[in-house]
Amino acid sequence: MSRPRAFDEEKVLEAAAACFWARGFAATSVRDLAGAMGITGASLYNAYGDKRGVFEAALYYYWNTGARARMAAIEAQTSGLAAIEAFFAAGIERATADCERKGCLIVNSALDVAPHDPGLANVIAGYLMEIKSFFVWHIQTATERGECPKAINPQTHAANLLAVHMGLRALSRCYPERAFLEAAVAPALAALRNHSDKEEVA
Repeated sequence: MSRPRAFDEEKVLEAAAACFWARGFAATSVRDLAGAMGITGASLYNAYGDKRGVFEAALYYYWNTGARARMAAIEAQTSGLAAIEAFFAAGIERATADCERKGCLIVNSALDVAPHDPGLANVIAGYLMEIKSFFVWHIQTATERGECPKAINPQTHAANLLAVHMGLRALSRCYPERAFLEAAVAPALAALRNHSDKEEVA
């Protein structure tokens, strides 16, 4: 029977995520993590095994309390095209409020960590596929309501929206201008609406 951990796991994982987010995986040492988390190196190894174990746990905490929670909040309020628009509006809001230009830890990790660690690549891809599934569901909902034409391919358009989202979060690290980011997103959203407009004209 495992011993209960003698620390607040939510707090230490929040601190670990912030440490990785600020420094990046490669530049973060176990000493950096232990200091940020307020635990000893021995406690860190006992709880998570190694730096990679801390990273995977911190990434899950970041995902679960971040994008996953925000998508659930959006779905509690709206659906269809409005939900997709709300998702991107929230992303732009976060990007323009990011004074340190840290971007998104998931997207950063997809660029910096995933190419060098197949296991973590699968974990990160799984999180990104949750975003794609969010888009698929709401495109399907919009189609059922007549907001999008029945001929639209939810999988294809969801993949495009995911690529736009990742590009948005990467772009915002060097050019976090609201008008620019809104312009970058606009064609992908307009494509969904414009399909509907064309079908109505026809």
